Amino acid sequence: MVLARRATRADLPQEAFTGLFGDIAVAAQDCADAIPTFWVQPADICDVLRKLKSQGYEMLYDLSAVDERQRQYREGQPDADFSVVYQLMSFSQNRDMRLKVALTGDSPELPSCCDIWPNANWYEREVWDMFGIRFSGHPFLTRILMPPTWEGHPLRKDHPARATEMEPFSLPPEKLEREQDALRFDPESWGMRRSGDSSDFMFLNLGPNHPSVHGVFRIALQLDGEQIVDAVPDIGYHHRGAEKMGERQSWHTFIPYTDRVDYLGGCMNNLPYVMAVEKLAGIEVPPRAQMIRVLLAELYRVASHLVFYGTFAQDVGQLSPVFYMFIDREKVFDIISSITGGRMHSGWFRIGGVAQDLPVGWDKAIGEFLDWMPKRLQHYQKMVMDNSIVKQRTRFIGDYSSAEALDWGITGPGLRATGFDWDYRKQRPYSGYEQFEFEVPVGASGDSYDRAAVRAEEIRQSLRIIRQCLDNMPEGPYKAFHPLTTPPPKDRTMRDIETLIQHFVNTTWGPVIPPGEACAAIEATKGINSYYLISDGSTSSYRTRIRTPSFAHLQMIPLISRTLFIADLIAIIASIDFVMADVDR
Repeated sequence: MVLARRATRADLPQEAFTGLFGDIAVAAQDCADAIPTFWVQPADICDVLRKLKSQGYEMLYDLSAVDERQRQYREGQPDADFSVVYQLMSFSQNRDMRLKVALTGDSPELPSCCDIWPNANWYEREVWDMFGIRFSGHPFLTRILMPPTWEGHPLRKDHPARATEMEPFSLPPEKLEREQDALRFDPESWGMRRSGDSSDFMFLNLGPNHPSVHGVFRIALQLDGEQIVDAVPDIGYHHRGAEKMGERQSWHTFIPYTDRVDYLGGCMNNLPYVMAVEKLAGIEVPPRAQMIRVLLAELYRVASHLVFYGTFAQDVGQLSPVFYMFIDREKVFDIISSITGGRMHSGWFRIGGVAQDLPVGWDKAIGEFLDWMPKRLQHYQKMVMDNSIVKQRTRFIGDYSSAEALDWGITGPGLRATGFDWDYRKQRPYSGYEQFEFEVPVGASGDSYDRAAVRAEEIRQSLRIIRQCLDNMPEGPYKAFHPLTTPPPKDRTMRDIETLIQHFVNTTWGPVIPPGEACAAIEATKGINSYYLISDGSTSSYRTRIRTPSFAHLQMIPLISRTLFIADLIAIIASIDFVMADVDR
């Protein structure tokens, strides 16, 4: 059996939504995730987006594309060489909508929607970079993840997926000169302008190798003394083609890659991916497997938030808390490794459940940790959040409103810090979260202090959830008895040849997932993380779209840092809690 899920307005039939479009013609498409999906004409897309925003779809949650040219199963869909996919979220109505636009030709073009949602800026740049789809009216349509000298668009199906499919790397003198010239910093090409006729530019490169930017991340600062006139984030240094890998690996062998997206979230990153595959395959996950998933996800949330807590304090000038908090993180990793055999990258969730059952004695180690940790959190509250210097460095620094957060695609603690009470685990429970009692911490000012305070309180709430897992773990199988689970159940492999062959094929080639489209999302450590998967009836994904929270969050840095000082920017960066692998994928 599968645990009951709270019904949301996303479960309404397609017909209930067609009146939203007025006289604009749309065509409905059925998807495995039951998200209302409509095809819109290219010329109408901006009008539709404006109308939907005015009718309660506050957030452009994601914007991506699909190369349709090699896809076999497209029944009921319009002819297209490429399709652009917009996913909208209505927090007020608690439902989603997916819009799709069919495009033809090798150089397709669409109007930009940056004037409707500012966070469309980076998403449209990514679609141009990866697929070569232009957005007319975009203020700065340049590559964002690939180097400016890159040739081709990597997520097109005719682009190589492995280095072995390309010519051996060489760097002749003319290419070296071209690469060096591309590194030259031209502020005007980055959209920067002089503040006056009598003034000149003053610049500072913060990163890409600087301890305060938490990874290979660069911010080009335009300064007036130490005051920030403009701040332009430069990302892509950590890009490694995670979505392309998802389209070359089998459904099963891609699971370990997901751990590396938000590498502090561990196998919590597996969860939206396997949930999306399970929607496509119609797999119901047993109650015990669901609660084991919750247990591991919340342990990783505690571990990730401890890293944030310690480095946040360190970045604003407190050097000692990070050492205490990393000791506690090691205790979490000891528990995780005793259950999964891995620490940061356990890759332990499977299609249909988890890799194995909980070991004997798992409850004792967790019980000891639950007795240990609350007193430590009280100590950290006094050390960090109650510290007057921390408050002076972070209060009303980098603040934004709930409306601004929704416009920029901010989710998770960054949204809740504004006082907006919305947690995916509460509003759209998955994996049995509706069974758990926990509070949703919220802030008030949406500033750097509140973003930290929300995460500090979330650690306490995660401990509550873990305690309930400890006290209420159900009996039963740890994996679904379904032919498409991976690896399939092994109990009969030595009894009949048919089961042995199925086990061998599903483990080596992977299962054949029925054709369809599905998106699954979770409340990850840094916000809402989701996988949008398209199956073409094969042993691997036709399209793997990874929507990460950190990508959207970094876009907001220019807005919330202008007129402030460099030291304030360090506090802002510390409070966002991002991972560059989560941004660049």
